[in-house]
Amino acid sequence: MKNIKSKIDKMFRTVGLYISQSVTDQALLKSLIAKLKPVDTGIELIRIGGNNDGGYLVPDDMEGIRYCFSPGVNTIANFEYECLQRGIPSFLADYSVDTPPIELKGCHFLKKYVGAYNNDVFMTLEKWVSESLPEDFNDDLILQMDIEGCEYETLLATPVAILEKFRIMNVEFHNFQNLDNREYYNLVNITIEKIRERFEPVHLHANNYSSIHNVNGVLMPSIFEVTFLRKDRVKHTNQVTKLPHQLDQPNHPGKADIELPLEWR
Repeated sequence: MKNIKSKIDKMFRTVGLYISQSVTDQALLKSLIAKLKPVDTGIELIRIGGNNDGGYLVPDDMEGIRYCFSPGVNTIANFEYECLQRGIPSFLADYSVDTPPIELKGCHFLKKYVGAYNNDVFMTLEKWVSESLPEDFNDDLILQMDIEGCEYETLLATPVAILEKFRIMNVEFHNFQNLDNREYYNLVNITIEKIRERFEPVHLHANNYSSIHNVNGVLMPSIFEVTFLRKDRVKHTNQVTKLPHQLDQPNHPGKADIELPLEWR
């Protein structure tokens, strides 16, 4: 019986579902939200990547960033295109496509997913960054990550020394509707805590291709984008009271943008 349960549990995990008797209480859910609340660092936000899906808000602190690493290409590369216009070529990776959707001269593409281990299909962020750059590389990078739920295992597997190379990180987080499961909460929470050791969240935007879910009495968007700025670039931290930001646009242009509940501000 135990072996059968183990096999069923493993099967569910492969599609992002978790079997557990433990439920996450409201206090823990709210503590996670507090770690993601954006702060005003004294650096203005700008929009890169155009309108709607593919556009992100980042601090106007791009000067001196040498490269962008962008795992998760799919059919949109507007962010990478605008980075290139600013003199920042990109390293792109996605096993699901053969090439980027548009020509990006001077950029590099690998047909691989980014994850927690290395094989013919997957590679770690550490391996990708280390093998793409010279050993004496000391400039800053920017990360734009949208890898459909693999962000947690990928970031947890990445050494801090690699993460610190990124001045700015844009990460799309998925499946927050599953946070009532304590095991899944632990995975998400430890990932956010690892990021917060070196970075401050400076922007938060719910992706309106998803919706708001009631998770044990706490309203949660299932998918949202977070922009992080490395702490050594932060001038000060003040509370952000208005979300969405005036530069935000709905990912899905045919639907209204999601206004985050009060506990997220």
